[in-house]
Amino acid sequence: MPEKRILIVDEDVASRNFIARNLLDQNYDVIQCGSGREGLIHAWRDRPDLIIIDPTIRDLKGEDIAVKLKLDARTAEVPLVALSSDFSVVRIKSCLDAGFSEYITKSEQAVPLLTEAINRLLGFTSTVLKQGGFLMVFLSAKGGTGTSSICANIAMNIAQNQPEARVVVLDLVLPIGSIAPIVGYEGADNIVTITDMPAAATTPEFFLNELTDMKIWNFNLLAGSPDPESSNHIKVERIWDIVGALKASYDYVLIDIGRSLSKITLPIIQNADLVNLIVSTDTSTVSLTKTLWHYMKNKGVKASSVYTILNRAGGLEGLSKTDAEKEIDIPINATIPYLSSNMAFANTHHQPFTLKFPKDTASIVFLDAAKEMSALARKSRIA
Repeated sequence: MPEKRILIVDEDVASRNFIARNLLDQNYDVIQCGSGREGLIHAWRDRPDLIIIDPTIRDLKGEDIAVKLKLDARTAEVPLVALSSDFSVVRIKSCLDAGFSEYITKSEQAVPLLTEAINRLLGFTSTVLKQGGFLMVFLSAKGGTGTSSICANIAMNIAQNQPEARVVVLDLVLPIGSIAPIVGYEGADNIVTITDMPAAATTPEFFLNELTDMKIWNFNLLAGSPDPESSNHIKVERIWDIVGALKASYDYVLIDIGRSLSKITLPIIQNADLVNLIVSTDTSTVSLTKTLWHYMKNKGVKASSVYTILNRAGGLEGLSKTDAEKEIDIPINATIPYLSSNMAFANTHHQPFTLKFPKDTASIVFLDAAKEMSALARKSRIA
């Protein structure tokens, strides 16, 4: 990441210095000041890339500072992060309404949360998002919908259909990754070990050359957490660096998050070229999917960037495609027929479904869906 300038506006000298030291260790250029008026002067004069403000500062209300910055052309696009000891819901809402991108409370987790927010806000500008590989996310509202199996098989079909393309799969399903047992990965490296590496070491070249090539699957894999205990040690502040490096080195980056929707994964969904929403036919999953889709829509995800797959993983019973579409209120792009035990059999043998059962109708569905997803991702990027 190129050097970025960050302005800290905080009356508390100890707190300000502590945050500054952490940012300096990450090679940011840091400016500090102890009042709101000074903060405005520095913001308009020194043009920081991001501003951290304690909204409880006394000479100017934090919300008023945010409004002034957002109304001025010099700072209208600068991300604002509130870092405060005020835990009240009313204060959090008023700050977000005034223009702050994030509200972080001063606590033991403040530094990693702040670092993650900064990496995300600075690492993925609109310019960066239009560069590098296409970002596809796979998620579901409920477990047992076959999201990971679909992700792995779509990745394989994209790679098979576009032999010149470099494809990577990132497993962010928590607390236990689920792609590795499907594709037969037994290596030591995973998302936990990689986030523990220095940022300078995890370059695009590192990911291109060091990630395991799952040869029969034709994609490289960054496996998920091997167990629940390990997932507690993921350095979430590194996730955006890693996603950025993967986009810089691969043509397609497919991220499986399963049902692990969180503050970590929501920005990935919001910034994806294509969001693949997997739903099964039972009424409870369809209802939860409707809730999930409305939530994503309220967070800025457009229907044109969503590809919905109806997977009859549980059998022939359940809602029809038409009924599911009406309930969820979004078109279903593809339907995977009931596979009986065939998908489980392919997964147990660590083989792509298309290779294990090439004449099965689902193999055609996977191939057609992979082509459609690639086309929609390109269309979404252009839009």
